[in-house]
Amino acid sequence: MIKMQIVIATENLHKLNELQAILPSSFPDGSSIIYTGMQSFSLTLPPETGTSLQENAQLKAVYVARQTGLPAISDDTGLEVDFLNGAPGIYTARYAGEHGNAQANNQKLLAALKDVPMPQRTARFRTVACLAYPNGKTVLFEGTAEGHIAQSYSGKNGFGYDPIFIVTATNKTFAQMSPEEKNALSHRARAFKKLAQYVKENPTF
Repeated sequence: MIKMQIVIATENLHKLNELQAILPSSFPDGSSIIYTGMQSFSLTLPPETGTSLQENAQLKAVYVARQTGLPAISDDTGLEVDFLNGAPGIYTARYAGEHGNAQANNQKLLAALKDVPMPQRTARFRTVACLAYPNGKTVLFEGTAEGHIAQSYSGKNGFGYDPIFIVTATNKTFAQMSPEEKNALSHRARAFKKLAQYVKENPTF
C-alpha cells in the first residue's frame, strides 16, 4: 500500500483540472496519491526548448521534481495533421505564434486546410507523459487519439483544438463531449492512465 504526493508540472489550468480528473487518486488496495498543482510551489516552468514531445515533457517534469523534491509529472502534446506532413507537431500550442492562443491556432489550421476534402484531413493527437523523480530518474508514456480536422467549429467544451478535432471513435469533436466522455478516450487520458498504473506498481524511487 502506498501513499504519496505527485506534483503536476503545468501552468495550464485547463490541463491541470483535466489531469486531476483523469488520474486515479486511490486504488482498491488502499493506496492513494495526492496530485498537487505546481502553483502551490509558486514555480514557473522553463521554456520548451526540446526538439520532440519527449524532450519537452521531460524538461518540465525534471525541473519541477528538482525544485520541489517530489515526483513530478508533465506532458507535451502534439497535433499531427497528415496533409501538413505532421504539423503543427511540437509547435501545437504556439502554431500561430503566441503560446496558448487557441483561437488563433484554430483559425490558422482551418485556413491551412481550406478546400481540403475530409478524407485528406486525417490527424491525431499524440501525448507523451513524463514521470520524473527527484533523483533524476524519468519514465515516459504515450497515448494517441485518431481523428480528422473539422471544417468548422463544433461544441463548447474542452480547450485548445477540441472544437475542430473530430475523434474517429465517436465521430464527435472533443468539444462536443462531456468531460467524462473525453477523459475516457483522449490521448492525454491514455498516456496518464499508463503512468498511474506504473506508479502503483513501482511505488519506490
